[in-house]
Parts: sequence; structure tokens; C-alpha cells
Amino acid sequence: MIYHVIYDGNCNLCVNSVKLLEQLDQGKQFRYAPMQDQTTLAQFGITPEDCQLGIILIQSEPPFQRWQGTAAIEEIGCLLPLGDAFVTAYQQLPGAKWVGDRLYEQIRDHRYMLFGQRPTYHSPYPIASDGLCADGGCADPIH
Repeated sequence: MIYHVIYDGNCNLCVNSVKLLEQLDQGKQFRYAPMQDQTTLAQFGITPEDCQLGIILIQSEPPFQRWQGTAAIEEIGCLLPLGDAFVTAYQQLPGAKWVGDRLYEQIRDHRYMLFGQRPTYHSPYPIASDGLCADGGCADPIH
């Protein structure tokens, strides 16, 4: 199954995280689009307001699912080899999920100040390359 990762292509932390995920996955499960790619966002029905809430992960096949923020990061972790054990351990630590959510919000809201900006990064594994959105038929049905 293919998953679509929508990330901030101008954020150094976000781009470096995507590059790491690209190395780990090699395009097997994940396709990527920067939040600055308005054409791709429109195909999924993603608004600028949605992007302000952070990374988005979309399951490309029925049953369609969508995760955002820490939920997206956790789901990505679960999809990686051995990642499920780490995510489960994190989620079971008392208070870790709450702290992780608050930390994510602070980083998300101050990412440019903390990590800087860059020109928009486009992944070598773009969403458009899988052809799923070519006809505009992949608008997010659960949004």
C-alpha cells in the first residue's frame, strides 16, 4: 500500500526528516509532496489551514485514512521495519504522548525560527509519479 506524505518543503527540519524517510523507504511505501505544491494539495482537498496543523499522511487506497501531526508521525513510524515496537513503547510511557503532542505543536509553530528555511524541496518520490491523482480523482474523501 502507498501512503502520501504532505510536508513543509521550506522547513529544514521537515525536509531533513523526509530525506531520512526516503533513505529508509526507497519509495516502496511513501510518496511525497511539499505543502507548497498547491496542485497536489487541491487534488486531496487540503487547505492552507490544514497545512498549518503540520505533516499529513494519507492512505492512498480504501479504506481511506488521514493522519495529521503527531498521529501522522506515529503512523509513519509504525509502517517502518521494527518501528511499531518503538511507537508502542513511546505511547505506553505515562505522559509521553501528551508531552510529545505539546512538543510537536511548539516545534511546528516555531520551526522556521528554530531550524531555518530553505527553497522548496521536491522529493525524488513525488505523489504525482504514482499516477493516482492524474485525473483529480483522489480528493480526500474523509476530509
